[in-house]
Amino acid sequence: MTGELKPWKPFGSIASLRSDADHLWDRFFGADPSVRPWARGWAPSLDVSETKDQLIVKTELAGVDPKEIDIKIRGDVLTITGEKKEEKEEKDESYHLMERRYGSFSRSVALPGKVDENKIKANYKNGVLKITLPKSKQSKAKTAKIKIE
Repeated sequence: MTGELKPWKPFGSIASLRSDADHLWDRFFGADPSVRPWARGWAPSLDVSETKDQLIVKTELAGVDPKEIDIKIRGDVLTITGEKKEEKEEKDESYHLMERRYGSFSRSVALPGKVDENKIKANYKNGVLKITLPKSKQSKAKTAKIKIE
């Protein structure tokens, strides 16, 4: 018998099939996975930054009424919840593309240190929610010179 032995890779075909299916969906719905019909709900993007004295959390909430936003802190976890209500559709209007997301959302983020819960401030401007969380005295970093022996 003359023949070449090849290793059997039973999952190689599955990976190729998955790639082909993803490519098909991308061609039909577009490359953005958030517009696929099985994508559920939405979640606003977050930025978390830190200065010497405070933590700053910014989140994009364009189109969300500030009255519909709830901010809670429990331990070292900050949670932002709310709802973006869908606009009423006009009777004679039909959509060719609908990418904006509506509905309830909840985002939680573990904070990198303790904060003074009594001094937290939040403001909402131009669709961006900014939460300023002053660090507690225990959380502020201290620099110490360590001697290497």
